Amino acid sequence: MPERTPYIAANWKMHKTVAEAAEFVDALLPRIAATQHDVVLCPPYLALAEVVERSRGSAVRVAAQNMHEAESGAFTGEVSAPMLLEIGVEAVVLGHSERRQYFGETDEALARKAPAALAAGLEPILCVGESEEARDAGQTEGVLERQLQADLAAIEPAELARIVVAYEPIWAIGTGRTATPEQAQEAIAFIRDVLRGRGGEADAVRILYGGSVKPANAAELMAKPDIDGALVGGASLDPEDFAAIVEAA
Repeated sequence: MPERTPYIAANWKMHKTVAEAAEFVDALLPRIAATQHDVVLCPPYLALAEVVERSRGSAVRVAAQNMHEAESGAFTGEVSAPMLLEIGVEAVVLGHSERRQYFGETDEALARKAPAALAAGLEPILCVGESEEARDAGQTEGVLERQLQADLAAIEPAELARIVVAYEPIWAIGTGRTATPEQAQEAIAFIRDVLRGRGGEADAVRILYGGSVKPANAAELMAKPDIDGALVGGASLDPEDFAAIVEAA
């Protein structure tokens, strides 16, 4: 089985002005100077360039929170991969549950975005996860397989290892309720099995857990064999808390 470098991503969502983002990076970098992990910050669009500049020469890479699949066009309010690449962005979050829930992001759209990101040279962080209703109905595996197969439909097996997958149970996002390490491991092991079924280097894919990750539970979650890191929401807004999560990995 290939060695998978831990991957810790901070999804700031609609938080932090440019000035606040700069202050965060300046506070974070000394705290993680010795890390060998992949550390990724996902600020709002307006702060991307500032975070890229302040992170140069460090372990930190920068991801956008979304992108359009087209390189350009009449898509008011959207941002394309070439625009992100021009300012030094290296990755992009795709299909976060909030994009799916509040903005109508569909699996069909993600099936276009994922290959477009790869073709442009951006690393996709593809989010999948079930609702509380689906989990309670015993439909977790069905939801995960449907999302993965649809979202990755146009991805060749040889390209799978270039994608990061984040398992984010919707019932555990911003609720303070966290999947137990056992629940997270079970779901993520299933995700890896689905990826193996697609061929390619599925065992090289980093699969993250996202859902109320905090310094207090990060180490226990990431000790599980298939959990390769975390997509951190609320706790990523504080540099000390986020550094503690990076260290826990």
